[in-house]
Amino acid sequence: MTQDGDDEIWVVYDGECPLCSRYVLLYQLREQGQRVHLIDARSEHPIVGEIRAHNLDLNEGMVVRWRRQYYYGAEAMYLLATLAGEATFFNRVNRLVFSRPRLARALYPTLVRGRKLLLRLLGRKLIGEL
Repeated sequence: MTQDGDDEIWVVYDGECPLCSRYVLLYQLREQGQRVHLIDARSEHPIVGEIRAHNLDLNEGMVVRWRRQYYYGAEAMYLLATLAGEATFFNRVNRLVFSRPRLARALYPTLVRGRKLLLRLLGRKLIGEL
């Protein structure tokens, strides 16, 4: 099991998805004092194995682990939106949209479909495909 402190945030995302990669790079969590670990879901990192053991499908949603709990999909986006400050324009917009749980749940499936379509258009496989 991956060890972490209470203020450490583990964000597991698809590193081959340009939108996912850009999202995590733009997102500013460090300003709140949390240590942030960005983990590519396609890697062999131990946390990826932990996520699979929890039966969370990384093709259907990103995962954030914080304070030893797993947040998946829209719930992960909501958590990130509430943890981040408003220092950047991107953070302010993201917080405006995803800090509303109902709106986050409504929009997240569209983001997942868009990611899958983009990967297909770029000729990239889903996570775990040979």
